[in-house]
This record gives sequence, C-alpha cells and structure tokens, in this order.
Amino acid sequence: MSLCFSFNAFTLQSPTCQSYKTQFTSQFIKQIQVKSAPFTSPSRPFNFSRERCKQVRALATKPVETAVSASFRSKNTKDINVLLVGSTGYIGRFVAKELINRGFNVIAVARERSGIRGKNSKEDTLNDLNGATVCFSDVTNLDTLEKSLQNLGYPVDLVVSCLASRTGGVKDSWKIDYEATKNSLVAGKKFGASHFVLLSAICVQKPLLEFQRAKLKFEAELMKEAEADDGFTYSIVRPTAFFKSLGGQVDLVKDGKPYVMFGDGKLCACKPISEEDLASFIADCVLSEDKINQVLPIGGPGKALTPLEQGEILFKLLGKEPKFLKVPIGIMDFAIGILDFLVKIFPSMEDAAEFGKIGRYYAAESMLILDPETGEYSAEKTPSYGKDTLEEFFARVLKEGMAGQELGEQSIF
Repeated sequence: MSLCFSFNAFTLQSPTCQSYKTQFTSQFIKQIQVKSAPFTSPSRPFNFSRERCKQVRALATKPVETAVSASFRSKNTKDINVLLVGSTGYIGRFVAKELINRGFNVIAVARERSGIRGKNSKEDTLNDLNGATVCFSDVTNLDTLEKSLQNLGYPVDLVVSCLASRTGGVKDSWKIDYEATKNSLVAGKKFGASHFVLLSAICVQKPLLEFQRAKLKFEAELMKEAEADDGFTYSIVRPTAFFKSLGGQVDLVKDGKPYVMFGDGKLCACKPISEEDLASFIADCVLSEDKINQVLPIGGPGKALTPLEQGEILFKLLGKEPKFLKVPIGIMDFAIGILDFLVKIFPSMEDAAEFGKIGRYYAAESMLILDPETGEYSAEKTPSYGKDTLEEFFARVLKEGMAGQELGEQSIF
C-alpha cells in the first residue's frame, strides 16, 4: 500500500498515498449518491521448510556463483539479482513485471497465501510472477526470511521494496511499513545487497498518521545505513496518487449518481501516476546513478487535478451534464471527534479512529510537493513522469470496468 488515499473517491492506498493501498469505499458514497441528500451523521509463527522456498523461472537460470560486488551496475542486466519484497501487492506486481521485462533476475518473496484476504494459492502466485524466482517466505520474521534466502542459494545485488500496510491500522503500519521493510534491508545486506529501492509515499512529508511515521522511521534508518557504509546506496520513491485510487466512483457516475467530493472540490489536488509508469520509474532506480541516495517524489504527466476537475473529466467522457454532491469537510471532523472519545473507553477501536484520520487527511491534503519555504503544496515543483493520463484511465474503466483494481480487505467502511 505505498498508501495513497483518494480524497474524492474515499480511496486509500497503500503504498502505499501508495501507495495507500485502501478504500473509504463505495458503500459510504453509494448511500450519499442514491439518497442525494445531505450527509449526516500476532500472526502464527512461520514454520520453515525447504519446500516453502520454491524456485520457478520461465527461463532456467543458475545461481550466480561469483561474489556480489558493490559495482553491480557494471554487470549485464541478466546477471543482476533483484530481491523484490511486496511482489504480490498492487504495485509490486507491476514492478515485478517491469523488472522481468528489462531482463533482471527477479527473486520475488511472497506469502504462501497472497492477494486479497489470502485468496491466491501458491500456484496462482507462481503464475502471476511467471519469469521470476519465487521464494515463499515471511518478511515479518527475519530469521525465516534469512533462512529462505540461504536455502535459495542466490546472492543479492539489490533490494526493491514495495511493502505497505494493507489497512493503515496502527499495529499493521508498524509491522509492515517499518519492521518487515527493515527485515528486508537486513536480510538483503546479509546476502550482498548494496542498493535499496524503497517505495514510500509523498504524503510522508506531512506526517500526521501512523503509517506515515512508520515509513519515515525506516527512511531515516535507510539513510543512516548509507551514511555508515560507503558501499551501500538507496533510492526512496515517493509517488502521488495512483489511478486506481481515483476510480472508485466511475461506475456510480456511469449509473447516473452524482460525483461526491468534499467542500468545493478544490481542497486538494494531485498529479496521478499510472501503475505501469510508476513501476517503470522504480525500475529506473535500479541502475540510474542520478537516483542514488535521493528522495524522489514523482507524479504523472500533465497538470495537477482537483477532485472537481477529475469529476469534470469523467462527465465529459460520459457525455453527461456534471452533477456533483458536495460533502462538508466538518462532517469528518465530527466523526473523528467521536471516535477519539470512544477509543479512550474502548482501546480496541484505535484502528477505527486511525481510519477516520486517514480519511480526513486525504480529503484535505494535496498529493504534491510541500514547499518548505512557503508551507504550500506546489504542482510546479512536483516532478512528472510517464505518458499515461487519468482521462485515458477513466475511458478504459468505462469500457472495461475496474476488474483487477479491487481493494478488497483494504476497505474501511
């Protein structure tokens, strides 16, 4: 989940922002749209065995026998071993495909049951990651991960992490965005990794949420690692909103419902990037020396778009007169106040309270560079990359639907 939340479609993605993988979903929106009225108010231990680490490649490749060198960038692409964690996540799948297509040896770490609510079997995962060496392991357990890599028998040149909390909940954020990601760093370095590409999120520049704090803590430790080891480098990628996070209302508007947005629809903006373009940028970070030891915010092509402008694009494609439903942002403040009160009495509700804060954050904060000099978000200072546009994505979804774009267990309401 880098975790990106769609401020207008109630969609959060983790990376997680996203890349946060998560949705304030259609149930809430549907209630508003159908009524067209004012809105009122520790996992079990992982038992390791050799069978858990299964190697599958489309083309047979022998383990690299030579010692891993910090100058892996001088190798032929086919000789570079990339340890990819978060490979079955939403962005991770695109990154795996991109790296494989570029000819890297991809070692994809995956759970035995992956996907939404663990619906994918080992066979499904092997098919999805065809062309990669798939290692079934547990990134939340360092010993298990290191044993898996040891049994695999491959040295590691670099690590690419697409790990992100699936929910943005308090404990899950620290378990995945910090602990599991750090496990990947430690294990990767143990087996020779000299570079680490991290998928983070642009929203960490204004950290008010637990998943943002967890990501920032790991970012800081990653930078410290590079400072202490001259032979080790990093690239931190902070993307804006993903296309998927902005598509939650397409079918509803297509069915004649109004487009729901907070305030006047201009409270926030983003430069959305497609999953394919983001995967391409992350793959660029493997060999591009100008991306070494850099924090890299990145958005898609074109101008920054507000929720109002996103809705206008959708109505234009449908050939319909724009019909908007504006929800006062104060409603979320009221709900958050209630949840904060209840969590003092019922501590088990801490995640519900956090979800409310996540929703509020993405309803009002732009996914753009936060200019430290002005304290304002700047579309001009937010870099653009790629060629895919949101309008093209909306047009495709109108024809083909949101198949493969489901958020599933990331739904909050």
